[in-house]
Amino acid sequence: MGTPDFASSALQALIEAGEDVVLAVTQPDREKGRGKELAMPEVKKCALEHGVPVFQPEKVREAGAVQRIREASPEIIVVAAFGQILTKEILDIPKYGCINIHASLLPEYRGASPIQRCIADGKEKTGITIMQMDEGLDTGDILMQREIPIAGDETGGSLFDRLSELGAEMIREAIPLIRDGKLSPVKQDDSRATYVGTLKKDSGELDFSKDAEELERLVRAMDPWPGTFCSYKDKSLKIWKTRIVRDSGPNDLPPGTVTEVDREGFTVKCGRDGLFIEELQLSGKKRMKTRDFLLGAKISPGEMLK
Repeated sequence: MGTPDFASSALQALIEAGEDVVLAVTQPDREKGRGKELAMPEVKKCALEHGVPVFQPEKVREAGAVQRIREASPEIIVVAAFGQILTKEILDIPKYGCINIHASLLPEYRGASPIQRCIADGKEKTGITIMQMDEGLDTGDILMQREIPIAGDETGGSLFDRLSELGAEMIREAIPLIRDGKLSPVKQDDSRATYVGTLKKDSGELDFSKDAEELERLVRAMDPWPGTFCSYKDKSLKIWKTRIVRDSGPNDLPPGTVTEVDREGFTVKCGRDGLFIEELQLSGKKRMKTRDFLLGAKISPGEMLK
């Protein structure tokens, strides 16, 4: 049960390991892009390539959907970024229960956006937790856990890819151990739990009154989606790549003020230090190096980004 490529990597790994995948449950096809064409979830694409039956319920909790899953008679249900909550009725179907591939070191970062949030929060490491699911939100017992370091230039996209590979590797290893009773469940320490919500389009709005260090991390965390943005001359300006400039500009300038401009880009004053903008994207235009943007647009010290 899963939807994006994070989950399709796990499905591919299980198929390659020779597991008998009896059903792939994923979200319905959705309209995508400006053309509003229907697009298949990555899990569906992977399943169809390997002849695995696909089921796409709008609401997996409905009686008909539960019955379809029950008819498949799964021994184990593997869940990865599915996007819907499983009821106790579904959790109780498989002999070995439902196993979740979660992209954090639980109990830290329970919820929907752990990959982006650990970068935004400046964490030095993260990882994958293979978890026995219960009725709570990522509260089940830990079966297996592995750490990886977070690089200084890590983006949400690059960390997503690395964790996807790790999750696929771990679930391939975990399934036989679960079947043989060789994994010992470890209860989570609820007192250490933190929660992260679902990302929205406005999750990447830049507030220049915050420190440059915090904003630089946010820019990386929200790449590729939803991206970070601000306003320039009443137009939306996406910011894709930045670096920190220490002690930038006079202290009496308001945050958001452009303090310096050179051939490669420009610096924006923040609550502390400044943010040098290396890559950006003006509304309706392509993503580009700031130096290319400046060939056709004049930005001067004293102008404001909001």
